[in-house]
Amino acid sequence: GAIMVLPRGGLIDAAGKPLHYDRVYYLGEQDFYVPRDAKGKFKTYNSHADAFADTMEMMRKLIPSHVVFNGAAGAVTGKRAMPAKVGETVLILHSQADRDSRPHLVGGHGDYVWEHGKFSNPPETDIETWFIRGGSAGAALYKFLQPGIYAYVNHNLIEAF
Repeated sequence: GAIMVLPRGGLIDAAGKPLHYDRVYYLGEQDFYVPRDAKGKFKTYNSHADAFADTMEMMRKLIPSHVVFNGAAGAVTGKRAMPAKVGETVLILHSQADRDSRPHLVGGHGDYVWEHGKFSNPPETDIETWFIRGGSAGAALYKFLQPGIYAYVNHNLIEAF
């Protein structure tokens, strides 16, 4: 998780005009490094101490076994999806614990984006894919203009395969 403090006076654009939102959603992106046995099955251990050496070996290779939002595969889909109505503006807060991420809202974009999570900086505008550094958090504001299903993804496509 992360702690992101919103400005007491609310969000503003580069000209100092107030920005409003109807909903806020938090997405924590995490990498997990779960060792596998020779047959490719996930290993189990009696204790964290027993798992330490194998887990560290996986982590040093920087190849996670799982990359998820909010702690689990499918955590923000189906019944746990993040709904928004046409005309609503949504503030998306995104933290990334480990590696850099490139968030992208398929079917939308960031009307206003604070890549560095610092709301005293003016937001960037109309960003299709933004950048969240590992160990950091950022935010994007988007007004939904069309009905449909919008997918929020890490646009680092090399990791999609």
